[in-house]
Amino acid sequence: MRILHTSDWHLGRSFHRVPLIEAQAAFLDHLVATVREHEVDVVLVAGDVYDRAVPPLSAVELFDDALHRLAAAEVPTVMISGNHDSARRLGVGAGLIERAGIHLRTDPADCATPLVLPDRHGDVAFYGLPYLEPALVKDVLGAGRAGHEAVLGAAMEQVRADLANRPDGTRSVVLAHAFVAGGEPSDSERDITVGGVAAVPAGVFAGVDYVALGHLHGCQTVTERVRYSGSPLAYSFSEADHRKTMWLIDLGAPGAFAAERVDLPVPRPLARLRGRLDDLVEDSALERHRESWIEATLTDPARPVEPMARLAERFPHTLSLVFEPDRAPEDPLASYAQRLKGRDDQQIAEDFVAHVRGGSAADEQERTVLRGAFDHVRVDDAVREVNR
Repeated sequence: MRILHTSDWHLGRSFHRVPLIEAQAAFLDHLVATVREHEVDVVLVAGDVYDRAVPPLSAVELFDDALHRLAAAEVPTVMISGNHDSARRLGVGAGLIERAGIHLRTDPADCATPLVLPDRHGDVAFYGLPYLEPALVKDVLGAGRAGHEAVLGAAMEQVRADLANRPDGTRSVVLAHAFVAGGEPSDSERDITVGGVAAVPAGVFAGVDYVALGHLHGCQTVTERVRYSGSPLAYSFSEADHRKTMWLIDLGAPGAFAAERVDLPVPRPLARLRGRLDDLVEDSALERHRESWIEATLTDPARPVEPMARLAERFPHTLSLVFEPDRAPEDPLASYAQRLKGRDDQQIAEDFVAHVRGGSAADEQERTVLRGAFDHVRVDDAVREVNR
């Protein structure tokens, strides 16, 4: 069974206000060509098909075109909803679409209902675990508490129970949209932290032959059988060094496994430049970045005159300008952004509590209240987005 594993298309997303719809169309062209060239048996899309719950019409049209082309290729496709998708919207018409070989898995109650495909070694069961927002699905799955590990663990217990009732030698593939420990995040993923915990252990997926993950945008291997495909395009400058690919997975006889990366087209390279403005615009070694999308971090002690205009003259595709003057952290002129860099909402809130109390840090009870408040707001935002 030859599997093409993709995820995090984020159709409709832009890059620093630059529309990416043409680049996303080029990716889908490449995906369909790869399906034909490599004689792929099944395509997996591990969530975040769209960039938001109510995507623009251009994104919906692109998705519709992709479904028609995959159906015309007569290659089964399994898709799950991610934390950016509206599961209910994405799942509309799933029963009809399934007749064309496109299998949408957006309902947590269907986690243990696989698509079963045969090959010469027997059956392969594909289980789709859409993004599981703990507070919203814990009762549906019978999880003991509202945490990522608890709800994923409950879903996987159902998967393993279903597998136990299938013929010996049935191989299994799970699609999931989650932050698994060992994965390396980037700046473009939406935070899914619950109760101060974002990541779940890879061991929660024990007992299956392959786990096709979505959510993190870098292609990476957590374990040999647990992998992220990453996003097909860079969606933040933190991905400047990413090699954007899809996974081509071969499941042979029980136990046989092989994985290969398939490179994706790059619409324009990314570059992160740092230094004083005069050095950046005069350094001949930077000429190789002239046609790249640029994030420039200026370290001049004082803000230069018309920095964007000067940068754009040298680098016409400059999109982001950051000021980080060369100052010691304790310097009173150090920027607020510098002081907050690398700190999450919980840490910033705790720092504020300590500040207004003259240095007395928040105690455990207060930290719990803050975590609960952030979790409540995040879940409320998710519910509002779905119901829009």
